[in-house]
Amino acid sequence: MNYNHLPSYYKGKRVFLTGHTGFKGSWMLQWLHVLGADIKGYALKPENEFDLYHTLHGDSLCTSVLADIRDQKKVEQELLAFEPDFVFHLAAQPLVRLSYEIPSETFAVNSIGTAYVLDAVRKLKKPCVVICITTDKVYENKEWHYPYRETDRLGGYDPYSASKAAAELVISSYRNSFFNLNDYASHQKPIASARAGNVIGGGDWAKDRIIPDIVRSLTKNEPIQVRNPAAVRPWQHVLEPLGGYLHLGTKMVDDPIRYAESWNFGPFAEDNLTVEALVQMALAKWGGGDYQKPLLVGEPHEAGLLKLDISKSVNELGWKPKFDARKAIEITLEWYKKITSNTVNEIELVSNTILDYEK
Repeated sequence: MNYNHLPSYYKGKRVFLTGHTGFKGSWMLQWLHVLGADIKGYALKPENEFDLYHTLHGDSLCTSVLADIRDQKKVEQELLAFEPDFVFHLAAQPLVRLSYEIPSETFAVNSIGTAYVLDAVRKLKKPCVVICITTDKVYENKEWHYPYRETDRLGGYDPYSASKAAAELVISSYRNSFFNLNDYASHQKPIASARAGNVIGGGDWAKDRIIPDIVRSLTKNEPIQVRNPAAVRPWQHVLEPLGGYLHLGTKMVDDPIRYAESWNFGPFAEDNLTVEALVQMALAKWGGGDYQKPLLVGEPHEAGLLKLDISKSVNELGWKPKFDARKAIEITLEWYKKITSNTVNEIELVSNTILDYEK
C-alpha cells in the first residue's frame, strides 16, 4: 500500500504522542513531523546521548514534556491543555528481560500508565482518535505454529507480556465503560489497540535487543552472543507497524465505530524467522563476523515460538507489509554500517527512509 493519504489527515492536527523519546517513538515523531502534524510528546528523558531522539534533535520537532507516565496529574494536565485530535500511546517499559528485574514497575508503567492516559482522554471535551500500542506478546502463548488472532485469549508468562495483556484489559474496560460505541455520538472518542513487536530498524541501541547486540559485537570485532538461536519471532522493520498505526488513525476518522478494535501488525507468515536465521542474514549484509551460542544456566524464560495472524489488518484495513524479512534486515544493517562509519547524516537518513517507504 502507499501512504499518500496521510498528510490530508495529519497536517495541522494536534497529536499527543507518549513515548516520543524511545526508538519507535522517535521514528513516529519524525514521520508525524514530515506529515505536518502539531505534536506534543510525553516521555522520560532519553537514556543516553546516542539515542535516536537526540540525533534527530527531537526537541525541535515537538513540544517535549519529559515526565513519567505514572504521574497521573501531569499526564492529565498536559493532555487536556493540548486538546489533541489524536493520541498515540507508545510509552512503555518495553524489554522482556528487564521486566524480570523490575516487575512491579513494569506493571505500573504498562498497565496503570495506560489507564492514566485513557482517564485523561475521558475528561477531554472534544472528539479525539486514540490508539494504544501494546505488543504481539499479549496472547497466552502456547508456543504452537498457529498464529495468534485478535480474538485469541490474552495472557503472559513474563511480567512484560502480562503487563501488556493487562493493558489490553484496561483498554477494553475503558472502551466499554466510558467510550462505548453505542454512545459514540455523545463522547466521539474511538479507542483502538495495536499489537506489534519484534521491530528492527536504525537508531535502536537498547540493551538485550538482537540488532543492537549484533552491531555492538561487530563494531568491537567480537562474536555475537546468541541466547536463543531457535526462537521464532515475527520480525519487521519499524516503519511497518508505524505505518499501520497512522493508517488505522485515518480509518478511525472516517468510520470510528467500525475500527475502534484491536489490530495485529506484523509480517507475512514466511517472515517468521529464527533468531539464528536473522543473525546469519545480518552477518551476510555486514560482510563478516561470527556468532556463538553460549551455555546459559538459570536464565529467565523467553518464549521459543511466536507467530501473529495479520489477516484482519490486511483484509479489513487494507494494510500490508512492504518489506520481507530479508529486505528489513538489509535496510537496517545498511543503516548501522553508515552510522558507525560516519558517512551519513542521521537526520537525512531517517527522513529519506520514511519518504522512500511512503512511495
